[in-house]
Amino acid sequence: MQIVHAIAALGLIALFFGLFLSVAARYFAVETDPRVEAIKEIVPGANCGACGYAGCANFAEAVVRGEIQPGGCIPGGEETAKAIAEELGMEVVESEPVVATVFCIGDKNKAVDSFIYDGVKDCAVADKFNGGFKACTYGCLGLGNCERVCPFDAIEMGSHGLPVVDEELCTGCGLCVGACPRDLIKTLPRRSEQGHLVLCSSQDRGKSVSKVCSVGCIACRACVKACPQEAIEMDGKLAVIDLNKCNDCGKCVPVCPPGTIYPRNAMPKESNQENEAVEKTAVSGESG
Repeated sequence: MQIVHAIAALGLIALFFGLFLSVAARYFAVETDPRVEAIKEIVPGANCGACGYAGCANFAEAVVRGEIQPGGCIPGGEETAKAIAEELGMEVVESEPVVATVFCIGDKNKAVDSFIYDGVKDCAVADKFNGGFKACTYGCLGLGNCERVCPFDAIEMGSHGLPVVDEELCTGCGLCVGACPRDLIKTLPRRSEQGHLVLCSSQDRGKSVSKVCSVGCIACRACVKACPQEAIEMDGKLAVIDLNKCNDCGKCVPVCPPGTIYPRNAMPKESNQENEAVEKTAVSGESG
């Protein structure tokens, strides 16, 4: 008999709390704007955070509140922005699509290491270990932080030890930019047919660069002198090309001793060369 009473008591308690939660859910429910759910259905759903919010749901709420424009979803691109704007009855503020670009071509065949690193496979960790194992303190460490953070599988580590960006998959979200401890990745306007790039980030003197990397900028200024458009300037000891001025004449390419300059429509991929003796590389020039 006592067991029956106990079961009955538990049943009444469960019924009471069930009714209480049902009433509470009705009276304390937070109403959701249907437009938020509609926008959540429009965005890619990658929850990458490129928009500056924790996820797609937060982005949708922010758009409805007017805190961010429909074009704030970078991975979604123009089509997503237009769909969101149509849902909200807004006009789209168009922004130029961008793509990630790695400013280092000093792969394991072209750049030397200072020591053998056998620690955690993390660029940020390795960079703090005695300044990094790469002799060039500006060079890519090649441990794949950018690859791991990309939610669109647009970056993979090549066998040559450098990240390779698939421009077709890259959405320009910029997560890889923040993941690189050496600031070697930049997002550039997605105009693959326009402009040349100096694919180096070193600010060391020419002699120091040539000792550790056969393809690093040696600040010889030959490209600056050769450019008829005056599109190349020196940023410290590094040559930088203004894409808005560059007309792809290509006169800077043959005069660059280490071969650091490439047209954007013919970016270098993986090296097919065997281990090169960097110290034997002929370098005609040195920074002043």
